[in-house]
Amino acid sequence: MLQGKTVVLGVTGSIAAYKTAMLASHLVKLHADVHVIMTQNATHFITPITFETLTGNKCLVDTFDRNFQFHVAHVSLAQKADVILIAPASANVIGKIAGGIADDMLTTTVMACKAPILLSPAMNTNMFENPIVQDNLQKLRRFGMTIIEPAVGMLACRDVGAGKMPEPDTLLQYILREIACEKDWKGKKLLVTAGPTQESMDPVRYLTNHSTGKMGYAIACRGMLRGADVTLVTGPTALEAPMFVKTVPVVTAEEMFDAVTAAAPEQDAIIMAAAVADYRPAVYAPEKQKKQPGDASIPLTRTKDILQYLGMQKRPGQLLCGFSMETEHMLENSRKKLERKNLDMICANNLKVKGAGFGTDTNVLTLLTKDQEQELPLLSKEAAGDLILDQLLQLWKAQLA
Repeated sequence: MLQGKTVVLGVTGSIAAYKTAMLASHLVKLHADVHVIMTQNATHFITPITFETLTGNKCLVDTFDRNFQFHVAHVSLAQKADVILIAPASANVIGKIAGGIADDMLTTTVMACKAPILLSPAMNTNMFENPIVQDNLQKLRRFGMTIIEPAVGMLACRDVGAGKMPEPDTLLQYILREIACEKDWKGKKLLVTAGPTQESMDPVRYLTNHSTGKMGYAIACRGMLRGADVTLVTGPTALEAPMFVKTVPVVTAEEMFDAVTAAAPEQDAIIMAAAVADYRPAVYAPEKQKKQPGDASIPLTRTKDILQYLGMQKRPGQLLCGFSMETEHMLENSRKKLERKNLDMICANNLKVKGAGFGTDTNVLTLLTKDQEQELPLLSKEAAGDLILDQLLQLWKAQLA
């Protein structure tokens, strides 16, 4: 994912430095070229050789160290970097950068760098809340740097409050947002739906389907990484809400209709990947229905057709993409749905095809537009999501031609 990207990690004097070693390992596994710069104080908490072993690159500490491969180290590394993350960022280094002080390898590299700069403060709660530190952080925000808010919990000093450095996975997501993808969706608003809906019969039972939400969540994440302002309207799933995405949880088809139609007018593109219930129980029983002798039947009533409504309300320039899960006559049924609901594109898949459908990490899709048909091979849902986003960009270009 990060092939050809250079990540510079700055490590300052904090017990949280051990987490940065884990982050460096994650980045290397994603094929990033990782370079670490440590302050002298940081070496009291973790050794440079740890980072050299993990990254395969020399860990820089001394500005005047002659044993390195760069001609002028702080300038060369600053030019090479695609992103700099200082984690942990101590109050001392935050203050230096805010004041324009460049007196060691880390601060001089930051001053010479035009790539995005992220800082993850880690310190005692009282230090973090100190007005001087907060003023310095606000100054760095004004300069365009990203401040990653610390987590709240028990600190190494046994105080409880804000000041913990977030876990490596969280820091990784900030880096991925910056450099993982070309920002070809920047400036566009994207609405994605995902997951099933649940239609209650009584306080115990409900009607639903096998959707896990993986396809919709993958599309939302890829859209975010490509620069889109993403809103995810999701039914109940076991998935974590993706970072940097506005997530709107719903349960019923009615709730999804309300959430989607409220957000739809301002969206540039809408991708309806949710498996919305077509029917709901006609009557909700406020008490649990007891088992009775003989068979039972449940009267059902239609839910509102969200995709049909969006197709009728679609404004000029807005793109609408639906999904079609079929078990037979996939292309024929999907093309009818494309035309009937006034869609720009529909993503068709057959539940009977191996690797497609619910609960898998892969999918086999055919992308249908009014005049094109693109069969995709078995792909991860992230890769399939990228191709869906690519096709929508092509539709926009065709509209402008």
